[in-house]
Amino acid sequence: MITLSALFAITLAMLIIWRSSDGFEVASEYLGRNLTDGVRGATINAVGSSIPELFTTLFSLMLLGEVDNFAFGIGTTAGSAIFNGMIIPAVAILAVIGYGIAQKVRVSKKVILRDGVGLILAELILIYMVSGNHLDWYHGLILMLTYVVYVVYMFATMKKHDHQQEDAVEEAEEQHYPLGRKPSIVKAFILLDFEHVFVRKKINTRNAWALLLFSMLVIGLACIVLIHSCEMLSEQMGIAPYFIAVILASAATSVPDTILSYRDAVGGNYDDAVANALGSNIFDICFALGFPLFAFTLFNGPISMTSETLANVAELQASLVVLTLAAFIIYYFNAGLTRLHAYALLALYVLFTAFIFAKAYAFEWAVRLGEFLAQWMPSAV
Repeated sequence: MITLSALFAITLAMLIIWRSSDGFEVASEYLGRNLTDGVRGATINAVGSSIPELFTTLFSLMLLGEVDNFAFGIGTTAGSAIFNGMIIPAVAILAVIGYGIAQKVRVSKKVILRDGVGLILAELILIYMVSGNHLDWYHGLILMLTYVVYVVYMFATMKKHDHQQEDAVEEAEEQHYPLGRKPSIVKAFILLDFEHVFVRKKINTRNAWALLLFSMLVIGLACIVLIHSCEMLSEQMGIAPYFIAVILASAATSVPDTILSYRDAVGGNYDDAVANALGSNIFDICFALGFPLFAFTLFNGPISMTSETLANVAELQASLVVLTLAAFIIYYFNAGLTRLHAYALLALYVLFTAFIFAKAYAFEWAVRLGEFLAQWMPSAV
């Protein structure tokens, strides 16, 4: 029964994160309304949908008790990066083709190259940071500065909106919610429809910020529930919380990314759909790991990881790089993404999931594969 209650709590936390992220999305889209397509997906949307990974890493350090459980945060963010790179584009492709919107999903080569290369560089920096068994505040600072460089580059290369886009923004700012369709504040709060709690008539900068901050608070509380539930489930299953984090916690925190990219893809914004997934991964690796690492070690001293944790992290890093390169090849070297490409991405994720669970229970083939992957990482040297 403990397993069922833990799974229920994980599902509940996932639903709360999803619903709260809707409000965060509304606020962040309004506040970032002057950004161009692709840039908005890789920055505002990506940050907004990746807040759960940031909170999960931060709270896992504070709540799980052992500093070695920073591996829980690494598992969540790296697992989320793999989920984002495989599942989200596959869902977007299948939705677009399934609804008959297009026969192929064509994404700008520039967006793929920009965010794909940025993601690979972020992964290489992470590998270097975790090449030893000690992590300190300056490691977190380097990761955060990497994200700052990425964002500065994004804004420096952003093209200005044309007049039609500016007119569309002005019309959106003047739009009111339809009369008679808004739920009461109490009902909206119960349904976690925070948009209609804070925005009763017209969205503006003030209520957008209130909506954004309150949504962040609720997401943070849901992440605390998620962490404790994953810990409970790992005890019942007899495996380390790290393995639960790589699959279940990462999937739960990636729900906002999935829904956001799905909406962008169905709406025809293919660049934003893919840029959100890749940009979220860059944020996860650089900031969702970097900031908690910086804050925790600044006040509590360096984090030391055991040899077993280092081995697990090395295997995960190698898997992340291999799967990212595989996804990049699929995205970049095709004139358009089809169902076949979506199925290939889904198959890669299924194989990754099977490997993680087999490794958790020390299956011989998984142990050997893990050793093979880990030997290519600096942390295994």
